[in-house]
Amino acid sequence: MRTVLVTGLGGAGRTTVAAATALAAARRGSRALFLSTEPGDVFAAPVTGRPDEPDSITDGLWAARIDSGADFRAEFLALQERAAAGLDLLGAARLEDEELTELPGSEQFALLGALKSAAGDWDVIVLDMPPLRETIALLALPEQLRRYLRRLLPAERQAARALRPMLAQLAGVPMPAQWLYETTARWDSELAGVQAMIESSGTTLRVVAEPGPAAADALRTARAGLALYGLPVETLVPNRILPRDSADCWLATLYAQQEKCLTEWYGEWTPKSSLREVPHLGRDPRGLDDLALLDTGDGLAVEAEEAEEADKAGEAAAPHRDRGERRDDPWRVAEGHGSDSVFVWELPLPGAVKEELALVRRGDELLVTTGAFRRIVPLPSALRRCTVAGAGLTDGILRVRFQSDPELWPRAR
Repeated sequence: MRTVLVTGLGGAGRTTVAAATALAAARRGSRALFLSTEPGDVFAAPVTGRPDEPDSITDGLWAARIDSGADFRAEFLALQERAAAGLDLLGAARLEDEELTELPGSEQFALLGALKSAAGDWDVIVLDMPPLRETIALLALPEQLRRYLRRLLPAERQAARALRPMLAQLAGVPMPAQWLYETTARWDSELAGVQAMIESSGTTLRVVAEPGPAAADALRTARAGLALYGLPVETLVPNRILPRDSADCWLATLYAQQEKCLTEWYGEWTPKSSLREVPHLGRDPRGLDDLALLDTGDGLAVEAEEAEEADKAGEAAAPHRDRGERRDDPWRVAEGHGSDSVFVWELPLPGAVKEELALVRRGDELLVTTGAFRRIVPLPSALRRCTVAGAGLTDGILRVRFQSDPELWPRAR
């Protein structure tokens, strides 16, 4: 199964491109599912089906609307039920379904839930994501939340649950109840499932942008954030491309601006990412006929054929060939082999600017900040026994140098 996450700059037409991608996959013989929180009338008809009961749009294509409000209410009521004993002791008045309204952030959690629960008898699932910066933060969320849970409620503390009553008496304060650990373990398991889906080589990211100076600046900043979190972009989709040979002077000027931006994007994004230009139809696309004119999904069929050939040949070298395999961590140790060596840890950060880059070593973790994006990366065991000797950003690659600490490295006899 392929999962295609479609995001883009605000107003660039990502929902339309996502729907066109799903339709293209269906017309090539795949069973495709389109998911969105706000599908609108992109199919010229309202989408009312749920992810577990999607609407049939046309042959091979189904669509569903993600209802973040219903998802929030269901999760809140389930949590309230699991904490019933503690709430009753406090004399709390329970909340009913009718009085619950979703809180900020519930849409993001609903999208994460859809990533995990939409698995089924589908060849391709296309998920209409929020704008690009929100999507980067959303896809990084499972890793961050799991780190918080491990810090606040370490799993190894559960080993002392048999001693909890005695410890409570000695300390004079109540100890965490078992339901709290069980809830934490369930959350961690669910987050791990979503994280595995995001990091799977069967999941790809498509970014939609309308060529222009503002879009070029926004993409340049976002590229560093995408690289920081290890989110490779499979396809950049320049949308609403104007006719090249228009006799209209006004259109020709706008196209020249687009052409300049496209030239930069081809130089910056290829060959690691492909570019698929989508024409401007001269109107807002609406309905299956218009979506068919915005065909961006031919790459899905090519990748599916490559995956099948690789499975038959027993190969696993090319991207997306082993659909269950997780992508490699972008960090890698480039140099260093012994206790007297200098280790170099590399991370490609295209688009990063030195003035907006910051590094902080805290214990066994490295805090990396580029612009508005921050990631906390656990150090490999070898580097935990080293001190940071320096760092530099050259040609879009961040290199952090580590010097082995003689007091921590085992001495050769």
